Amino acid sequence: MTGIFIGFVSALWLGILTSISPCPLASNVAAISFLSKKITHPFFVFISGLAYTLGRMVSYAVLGWIIISSFLSVPQVAQLLQKYMCKALGPLLIITGFVLLDIITFRLPGLALSQKHYNKLVASGVPGAFLLGSTFALAFCPISAALFFGSLIPLAINSKSGILLPFIYGIGTGLPVFIFAVAIALGVSSLSLWFHKIRRIEYYTRKITGIIFIAAGLYYIGIYILKLF
Repeated sequence: MTGIFIGFVSALWLGILTSISPCPLASNVAAISFLSKKITHPFFVFISGLAYTLGRMVSYAVLGWIIISSFLSVPQVAQLLQKYMCKALGPLLIITGFVLLDIITFRLPGLALSQKHYNKLVASGVPGAFLLGSTFALAFCPISAALFFGSLIPLAINSKSGILLPFIYGIGTGLPVFIFAVAIALGVSSLSLWFHKIRRIEYYTRKITGIIFIAAGLYYIGIYILKLF
């Protein structure tokens, strides 16, 4: 039971950290702000923001579920993962920690919408906001890719409740976005100030998380590879 709880908390934290990372945070605020300019009634701003948030959550959850199910549905692959995942988890956590600490940097090909398609999605109301959120969720930046593919997926594969972790992760990615949607719907004038505060908080939480990942990776290497404990 303790292992399941730790897995759920870890997946939720990874989702929150993904959502407040610089790239996703900027795109989320820009998208919801743009939606609010196209809608006059605060209630419909809130509903569109909620649809956008749900779109992001569903994309992450479904993508994670597909990857994990695909691995575990093949007996040979499942056996290899059960045998070697604990050994692979240590190096993966260390690499992810290096990415979070900006020691390792890389670029990913971007997933971009043309202005024409962007405007069409916004103009189509709630369904368009949902599709916009689900599309932006797949535009991985290095940090979000490291957290999702380098941490969540190995954690889920190595967990008894792994199939649920992508859904918990999706909820985590949606929480900060939902708060911004509510703030914009309520007309919070100091939103830009909060945006900068969150970016500052994200910097320190990302660094702390990176150090924890490296320490955990060294611990896994010591146990499962070097047999020190």
